[in-house]
Amino acid sequence: MAYLYETHLHTSQGSSCGVSRGREYIQRYLDLGYAGVIITDHFCGGNCAVDRGLPWDKWVNMFCRGYEDAREEGARRGLDVFFGWEETFDGDDYLVYGLDREWLLRHPEARNWTRKEQIEEVRRYGGCVVHAHPFRQYDYIKRIHISLGCVDAVEAANSGNQQPFDALAWAYAKKLNVSATAGSDIHYVGDIRPDTVFGVILDKRMASIGDYVDAIRNNAIKGLRVPTGRFNLPRDKKVTLPLDIRDCDDRKIRQSLADFLVI
Repeated sequence: MAYLYETHLHTSQGSSCGVSRGREYIQRYLDLGYAGVIITDHFCGGNCAVDRGLPWDKWVNMFCRGYEDAREEGARRGLDVFFGWEETFDGDDYLVYGLDREWLLRHPEARNWTRKEQIEEVRRYGGCVVHAHPFRQYDYIKRIHISLGCVDAVEAANSGNQQPFDALAWAYAKKLNVSATAGSDIHYVGDIRPDTVFGVILDKRMASIGDYVDAIRNNAIKGLRVPTGRFNLPRDKKVTLPLDIRDCDDRKIRQSLADFLVI
């Protein structure tokens, strides 16, 4: 058996850029044969929809509403729904999996983590960190950040990316010898179509988000739902943004992209 999962999805309850509520996504993903979805709304450093001035417990409870809304509808219709989040630093984004609402309530320091603290603390508590769409080039992104020691996996395919940027992300994952993942980065239910949604394929059904963490850490992802040729890198596609490559201590490494990826 093969089980398909959406790993990158935003709701209007948790993400300012989200258009659809959590429950609105469920039937569309069922119709396309997904076994489950992971809600990854924007966390404190990103485009979060929740007022950061709220007391921490109220902030966490409101932040989780999109996930809980989706989970309730998923339980009713037969789609598994899991919790994660997406954190942003200097235009670079990371998907965090394996921690839950109760953990967040006990750890307000999570809103102030550095990249290094994030990977250390998430791992300490049994989770994992995936570098989301690392080579994306949009107007709001000023620099490409490559964090060699701060990720457990790389989101090699993101349906919001241009294809060459995903090809670079695939090469990045191979360079680090970590799992490559795929997700749709969906914000609006109307964008869920057979040709626009990506996903991760596992060989067993997830009972908890911990199963996804284990698959990433053990490099046990069975496959990715992505278009054919997604990871073929055109030789004429260049990264035009400044490049920032950092080691496990978040110290800058002076190296070109071509030398780093050997492309």
